[in-house]
Amino acid sequence: MASSAKKRAVGLGENPRESDDSSEESLGEDEDSTGEDSEVSEEINEEVTVDFEAHAVSHNDYNGIKKLLQQLFLKAHINTSEMTDMIIQQNHVGSVIKQAEVPEDSDDDDPDEVFGFITMLNLTERKDVQCVEQVKELILDQCEKSLGSVASEQLEQTLGDTAKPVGLLLSERFVNVPPQIALPLHKQLQEEISEAERTNTPSGKCHYYLMISKTCKEAGKSIPARGSAPKDEYMFINAEEEFFYEHAVTKFHFSVQEDADSCLSGRWSFDDVPMKPFRTVMLIPVDQTPAIMDKLKEYLTV
Repeated sequence: MASSAKKRAVGLGENPRESDDSSEESLGEDEDSTGEDSEVSEEINEEVTVDFEAHAVSHNDYNGIKKLLQQLFLKAHINTSEMTDMIIQQNHVGSVIKQAEVPEDSDDDDPDEVFGFITMLNLTERKDVQCVEQVKELILDQCEKSLGSVASEQLEQTLGDTAKPVGLLLSERFVNVPPQIALPLHKQLQEEISEAERTNTPSGKCHYYLMISKTCKEAGKSIPARGSAPKDEYMFINAEEEFFYEHAVTKFHFSVQEDADSCLSGRWSFDDVPMKPFRTVMLIPVDQTPAIMDKLKEYLTV
């Protein structure tokens, strides 16, 4: 099924395709660089305006979605192929981000490249699917390591409560796609979830959202908190997800440094300060969504 345009969001930033290039590519360059190489370097650092459109998910988006899932889960034992199939089959909920217009003289090999996607998978409805069980196992294992066995048991009960379904909220994109695009995407997603709930289709009503966010913190840095243990500073790669974190009833972080060479795939740094990559898990009551959307509107309206 061909994908059709849903909603449009406009962003200003670096070319998002550059975020997918490995930072190690430049290590093998010849020392006697030519002038042409210098020009290419200047183009890479140039800021350009890119228009994006949100489209319904289609089979053509398989490779792009799977690639972004791998960026999230890294080396974790998650069947990303199966999860990608689920996202495509459930195309009544969710969107993919694509460039609105690709110039005819563009060097892009794939004009339909996926720059990001958003969706929600009802974990309770799909509890017997392998990748769903793998996600739960990963989350519960890391919860026990971070918060202890009592918290892990409580989370396991929540994930297994069929009376209060849990939805896995996935929102992934290339690092250079601006956060302003998140507002129309989340609005569209909430409308689609409401419609799914109204028509009693899978991925309808949920009681909680489970999110796994890409975060990082400065290596070796912590902020002393008077009368308590040092408080770590975590930075959200998708900046808007910090608003979800504020409303989470369960939240914890776990390191993925052994799974990744850098905080993100691609060229990315904060003034060359070394950063350690983490994943932040959040369980958010769905009834907190209106307050979160108000925050998104306040901070992300262009």
